[in-house]
Amino acid sequence: MKKHNFYAGPAILPQSVMEQASQATKELDGCGLSILEISHRSKEFAAVMEEIISSTRELLDINDDYEVLFLTGGASSQFYMTAMNLLPSNGKACYVDTGAWSTKALKEAKLFGDVQVLASSKDKNYTYIPKDYSIPADATYLHLTSNNTIFGTAYHAWPETNVPFVCDMSSDIFSRPIEMEKFGVIYAGAQKNLGPAGVTLAIVRKDMLNKVDRMIPTMLDYNTHIKKQSTFNTPPAFPIYVSMLTMRWLKENGGVAAMQMKNEEKAAILYKEIDDNPLFEGSAAKEDRSLMNVTFLLKDSDLESAFLDACTEANCIGVKGHRSVGGFRASIYNAMPKESVQVLVDVMKEFGKNFG
Repeated sequence: MKKHNFYAGPAILPQSVMEQASQATKELDGCGLSILEISHRSKEFAAVMEEIISSTRELLDINDDYEVLFLTGGASSQFYMTAMNLLPSNGKACYVDTGAWSTKALKEAKLFGDVQVLASSKDKNYTYIPKDYSIPADATYLHLTSNNTIFGTAYHAWPETNVPFVCDMSSDIFSRPIEMEKFGVIYAGAQKNLGPAGVTLAIVRKDMLNKVDRMIPTMLDYNTHIKKQSTFNTPPAFPIYVSMLTMRWLKENGGVAAMQMKNEEKAAILYKEIDDNPLFEGSAAKEDRSLMNVTFLLKDSDLESAFLDACTEANCIGVKGHRSVGGFRASIYNAMPKESVQVLVDVMKEFGKNFG
């Protein structure tokens, strides 16, 4: 029986992508070799890299002011790599603290220069996005986390400033159009909304680079990977290939604008049940609710085990909330069909009838 995968990550992928990826592990496009064993210098893999970079540019409307990179180390490595490459010793980086990942990012950035925390939602366990704060005009960049996987909050409007954003988009990349001109760097681990774990997308505006006087280790220098088009060392070929397939799927299904409409529809169905069902309540401020990670609580916590059992019986898996928040979390990324969201809603309705 079909399982409805609500895990936050590694996360759901389109079924067609899984099938194509499975075939490629046996043989890639009739070349006689598996995607797992082809050379990263081969013409076959060069074609994969060319397509994924081109598709990234097309889907996000990225111009030649930016370089598109596919790196290793996860998004967590970008916490220090961004500051190391962008923040001069006499510069200033500003951060908005909206959850666990932004907290880790600013901790790493402090190793390289002056870091100012402009605002934080820690006072309410990161259940909202701070909005009323001033952004210094002389800041090198403003670091944001666009979607907070653990706490279920997201930016629905970007701060007004001329300071370029450095943004962790790990859990909502390709879920909606982006005003690219606002961003100096965007980075995203693939395993939330793009592909399997093992590769990280980094989109870097070229004029942000070459402004620091520190020595940067070769593998941590964006310029290294720009010059070699992400193949300075052996790249993670399989995660890149699967991410390329996901981008094909995105284009076949209308691109990021169409994804936004579908994601809004799915989230609306689930949030309506949370708000209408007297047993449940949302844990994030309504105006800041994520379209990717829906977090909610039972008003009577003694019923949590019974609800999780009901979810398991309906083959809804991965619904238990993060330990720092408790309650429940339904991650409904691009590849999550509306039908699966409806199954979870039906479980909640039935649970309300039985225990309400």
